[in-house]
Amino acid sequence: MLKDKVKDLAGQLLSQITENRRHIHANPELSFEEHQTSAFVEENLRNIGITKIERKADTGLVALVEGKNPEKKIIALRADMDALPIIEQNDVPYKSKNEGVMHACGHDVHTASLLGAAKILHEVKDEFEGTIKLIFQPGEEKIPGGASLMIKDKALENPRPSAIVGQHVMPLIDAGKVGFRKGMYMASADELYLTVKGKGGHGAMPETLIDPILIASHIIVALQQVISRNASPKIPSVLSFGRIEALGATNVIPDEVKIQGTFRTLNEEWRAEAHKKMVKIAEGLAEGMGGEVDFEVRKGYPFLQNAPELTDRAYKAAQEYLGEENVEDLDIWMAAEDFSYYTQEMDGCFYRLGIRNEAKGITSGVHTPTFDIDESALEVGAGLMAWIAINELSEG
Repeated sequence: MLKDKVKDLAGQLLSQITENRRHIHANPELSFEEHQTSAFVEENLRNIGITKIERKADTGLVALVEGKNPEKKIIALRADMDALPIIEQNDVPYKSKNEGVMHACGHDVHTASLLGAAKILHEVKDEFEGTIKLIFQPGEEKIPGGASLMIKDKALENPRPSAIVGQHVMPLIDAGKVGFRKGMYMASADELYLTVKGKGGHGAMPETLIDPILIASHIIVALQQVISRNASPKIPSVLSFGRIEALGATNVIPDEVKIQGTFRTLNEEWRAEAHKKMVKIAEGLAEGMGGEVDFEVRKGYPFLQNAPELTDRAYKAAQEYLGEENVEDLDIWMAAEDFSYYTQEMDGCFYRLGIRNEAKGITSGVHTPTFDIDESALEVGAGLMAWIAINELSEG
């Protein structure tokens, strides 16, 4: 059976996939600076025997694995390549060589897994019909998101896939398992930047001031009603402020206060409405208290929705490949992912790859300096992606 052949190849390739992952992990590059990573990926693709490769969005790559009758159906697989500005604290042979830069979100895993899937698919290309488009994208961690730039640079054209599949590491799921959710899955993410302006002075003379700290406090509290009293309880929404900068002193009121926060939801119409409400509330409060506010909403990624039928098929393919006991159902996740841009263009399925191993002490969350993976997960990461793509090509 072709499934068993894919599994055998994934097992045989595990050491190579692991070596690739460690190389990428030791040589991380920040968003939109993935020049060495991109060159490494291209070299590996050519060594596999894949020659139809195009550069997109500067450091992105698109490659084709063509089976029999290549125009019959086209499916895309996606991986991201960028790292984060974090100082790694792991004491491992493959520790980051670039001080202050670390693959703390598993993009090294995603890239190595897709390279492994590419090798598997190339090996069995005479046993399936259609084409698999491999998308290695830059800049998932940074607005405007490498996915949006890849789309603008026609990464989804010539040929255009009917659907796209991506995976992401999940430290809450044990290695050897995966998780799926159809429909609404991940949130949109917008950055909020407020500058509250008043009139500073001596803290003992409040009657001579327009206190921007007091105004800012009222704004922060009042904006929470956008969630509690304006958002439908049926629409998940989060509003959080993580930075307040006043730069006064115990007896000094500053002239302005800067606030930064994030707004997340899973409905694009409500998202646009909430932006307007937040700005209106903040401006009205500031004016009513004698000050003013500059309110910038920096739009991030849209919400991510997994196409139900595609996700059902991928879920069943995963059950066939791994066994039903190793496929989990996921809940809504209020983090954001620029894979959502692809799901605005076509059917998409974004699932989770388990990488946890408590016995080995591998439990750290993503975006932390101690993040790491149980590398046995790479066998699933490569093999399952290849199998889902082959399974999807056989549909319709």
